[in-house]
Amino acid sequence: MRIGELSRRTGVSPRSLRYYEAQGLLTSTRSGAGQRHYSDAEVQRVALIRQLFEAGLSSRVIAMVLPCVETPGDLGVVEFAFATMQRERDRIDAEIAHLTETRDALDGLLGVNSRHRAKLADV
Repeated sequence: MRIGELSRRTGVSPRSLRYYEAQGLLTSTRSGAGQRHYSDAEVQRVALIRQLFEAGLSSRVIAMVLPCVETPGDLGVVEFAFATMQRERDRIDAEIAHLTETRDALDGLLGVNSRHRAKLADV
């Protein structure tokens, strides 16, 4: 199928599909005229790529995890994918903790500002 059909079937823009290909996440063959052609299996692959992006993984990390799909019977590949996803989860947890601390600090400043505004309104 051509890129427009893959886009229609997956709901992913042709621009994003070209990006996936440039990042090595998706493959196509080329016609004599240079048009991209994708297999039916690429529909499921695009769905998986979208899930991985939605889970907060970068294209670099997704490229490291996708071999698990291609060789699901290889324990080493599966273990590597699991460890990679676990590291990403730990990174996200640390980012959440940092954002929580930042929000709490901002809440403190908002409290000080609110009291200051209240004093000014009383004058």
